[in-house]
Amino acid sequence: MSFDQLSSVEAGRRRGGQYSDDPAFQKLSQQLSNKLFKLQGNIANLTRDVGHLGTRQDNARVRERVNDVLEETRDMFKEVGEGVKKIQSWEDVNPTQRYQQQKLSREFQTTLSDFQTLQRRALEKEKASVSAARAAVGDGEVATGSDAEGGLEGGLQLQQQEPELARLAAQDEVDFQEALIIEREDEIRNIEQGVGDLNVLFTQVATMVQEQGEQLDTIADNVESVRTDTRGADYELRAAARYQRNARSKACCLLLILSVILTIILLAVFLG
Repeated sequence: MSFDQLSSVEAGRRRGGQYSDDPAFQKLSQQLSNKLFKLQGNIANLTRDVGHLGTRQDNARVRERVNDVLEETRDMFKEVGEGVKKIQSWEDVNPTQRYQQQKLSREFQTTLSDFQTLQRRALEKEKASVSAARAAVGDGEVATGSDAEGGLEGGLQLQQQEPELARLAAQDEVDFQEALIIEREDEIRNIEQGVGDLNVLFTQVATMVQEQGEQLDTIADNVESVRTDTRGADYELRAAARYQRNARSKACCLLLILSVILTIILLAVFLG
């Protein structure tokens, strides 16, 4: 249905005194629109920050911001998803509200699809970062062991404090990297769980939209069936009316013929 058609429907209902908006529906619809707008803003910011992961602009602050916004956006999507499901199940909606239902569900599905793509992109970069960190830790452990052996062999000629300090510093770096790996693996699990949860929500909303579409198709089919039946009944009534008219015409002709015959007989009797 076009905007012009919706406007004409609204105008007709106002003139007929039958138009009345549902305040609860309007309030929920506006809240969902505002939250979808904020979600789109979050996705724009995340697109920029996720693009920095794995580059020279990658740092602890960027990663913290990415994870915070990802978590906030996931929670907001779950909240908006429940609202969209509620508004999709609203009963006795007018054409304007039906259009608003469809508009919100389309925007929600499109925005959620964009966010899921972004989450998968962040997930790939996190996994690549963990793989690189593990490789670096492995190289660091080998280097630490070599330094220790070199310090042992050179202990006969040099003081042993310097290689020992170097070994401890290298071990501290390995421990720090391992802690980062554990932290990023936790972030990876959170992202994977978030992707799975939102996939379920996306499927639920899509199923509701499909079921409503099937209901609308059924209603349209019923309306078309009633229209066809009405046309058939009208045709049958017209045919019956024509039959009655023909029957009356034949009866009149028969009466006229009988009247003529009766007149001839009477004249023959009186004249004879």
